Amino acid sequence: MDVVRSQREMARRKRTVEIHDGTMPQESSSSPPKVPNAPVKSRKALSILRRRRSNSEPPRRRKRLLEDHYQFDPERRIVLPGVPRYEQDFARDAHDCFNLIMLLPVIVLDIMNWNWDTILYAKRTSIAEAWTGEWFDLFFQVTAFYFVVDLIWISLVPSCVKSPATIIQHHLATILYILIPYLHSEFRWCMGACLSVELNTWFLIARRVLNKQGLSPWTISLSFLSIRVKLISIFFYTTWIGIRCILYPVLMMPFYQNWIQHSLKVGTKWNLVMLCVPLHACFCLLNLKWSYDLLMSKVRYWRRKGSVKYDSSISKGL
Repeated sequence: MDVVRSQREMARRKRTVEIHDGTMPQESSSSPPKVPNAPVKSRKALSILRRRRSNSEPPRRRKRLLEDHYQFDPERRIVLPGVPRYEQDFARDAHDCFNLIMLLPVIVLDIMNWNWDTILYAKRTSIAEAWTGEWFDLFFQVTAFYFVVDLIWISLVPSCVKSPATIIQHHLATILYILIPYLHSEFRWCMGACLSVELNTWFLIARRVLNKQGLSPWTISLSFLSIRVKLISIFFYTTWIGIRCILYPVLMMPFYQNWIQHSLKVGTKWNLVMLCVPLHACFCLLNLKWSYDLLMSKVRYWRRKGSVKYDSSISKGL
């Protein structure tokens, strides 16, 4: 027992000597000091911080559809003379070229399905009585092809237009819309009447493509470019008022009557023709909204322009 005790005592002394001599490994003095964990903010504090930051940021301005086709002053909310100046953009230019080419057969075939003697000379005739439908099959095929291809194009290359989501929704609604006259032949004149708006769409695109310089169409000039821009603008505004502001609201009542008559025929109001009423109402509201925005911006521009002239005349002593 004494031997074991003495051995333990010698081992303890040996360890003590090694520690004092520095033979034991020491921790490096260059190691970074331990930093206490930072307090974790609660979710409520983080949400308050985010809310304060969002309130401090200026609100984002919602872009108007008029800015896609007009020179628009967002601060004064007025439409300036001329059209926006467009830079070279292959995706947009190729899509515009496709629309200008493909809309022509749609417009021509639509015109060929109407009896224009009845429209121009007959008295007290309804729109449906002027419809012949001789070229309806080809008219429907070309129209469906155009909208499907354009829908796929915009979905794959959304940069070719400035409002891809709006146009995609419009094309989907239109494709659904034209299925009704395809399935019910008595409503095919409705398709012809509604698609007359593509004439205005063609002038809208041509107004941009043929005037990339952004020239004002009402500037007095006798050059060929000026005459071309003037004619396109005149036809654009004429078809806008005649089709979007007059024809579309007028068609609302016949469409409603067609739905009621078809409901009596099939025995229920819940039928496919019922979609005509809300869809056409949405198109009418959109047309009226765009027309109102355009008109009010023009009115603000004319008022501001008149006040500037008045102030300048006063400064000149007149």
